[in-house]
Amino acid sequence: EAQVVESGGGSVPPGGSLMLSCKVSGLYVRSSDIGWYRQVPNECEQLSIIRARNGNITYADSVTGRFTVSRDYAANMVYLHLNSLKPEDTAVYYCAAGYYALCSYCPRATCPRRGDFAVWGQGTQVTVSS
Repeated sequence: EAQVVESGGGSVPPGGSLMLSCKVSGLYVRSSDIGWYRQVPNECEQLSIIRARNGNITYADSVTGRFTVSRDYAANMVYLHLNSLKPEDTAVYYCAAGYYALCSYCPRATCPRRGDFAVWGQGTQVTVSS
């Protein structure tokens, strides 16, 4: 059974940094699409998508230039590096894996967005506050 487990959340002041980890089991990171999302009011916001077929990584406008994704194929892990954090980045962050279905008509208000990915973790809380 495929699973993902997020870790690394916590509380940081504005301008701080965190690294979130996503441990994937039952799937290979090298050959899987990977997504990072966060739950904000009324939206499960998509932050980043890694497409396995071509290695492309896309980012939401809200995090471009501040968040980056990296992968460790040997450890089968994916990381989300959060920099220059703002109070509005406070959210529960989720990792998802498998095949990215790009479901444009599926609900997007709450995580997990099963129309995008089948496998989701439980999430990790990030709080940005002074």
